[in-house]
Amino acid sequence: MKFLKTLSASILAGAVLLGVSSLSIADGHGYGKQKVVYHVNYYDAKRQTGALRNIQNHINATGAENLDLRVVMHGNGLSLLLEPDQVANTKMKSGSANDDMTARIANLKNQGVTFKICANTLKGRKVELDYLYDADESDIVPSGVAEIAHLQGQGFAYLRP
Repeated sequence: MKFLKTLSASILAGAVLLGVSSLSIADGHGYGKQKVVYHVNYYDAKRQTGALRNIQNHINATGAENLDLRVVMHGNGLSLLLEPDQVANTKMKSGSANDDMTARIANLKNQGVTFKICANTLKGRKVELDYLYDADESDIVPSGVAEIAHLQGQGFAYLRP
């Protein structure tokens, strides 16, 4: 009889824990609201794809409704949005905005992620806004590094995958 009570208590405790675990998954593991800036300033398309995958995993863990996430690009990182057929018109070495990359970016934007572009890089690298995938004037910030510092001052966590 004592064994059955212990077994019943263990099963009940397991069910309660399972319920709590399910609840944690449903509410973003209890991470709460987050403000995060992802910093991209490198050419490597494979690494950029990894950064976008990290961002999606971040959204999956916290829930898009719990996340204010910005991607700030400057210098070589602007290649993330640069269409490959526009590279020759710029002082950039490569453009990563192929069909796969733009699909990933569009998916993230649909989940509320914003992509910020450094005006200094646009000017210095001779990149026109229309050379970039899905970018407009509202995406431009005066300085990528100043934007990152500003966001950190507002409580944004800094990540550079």
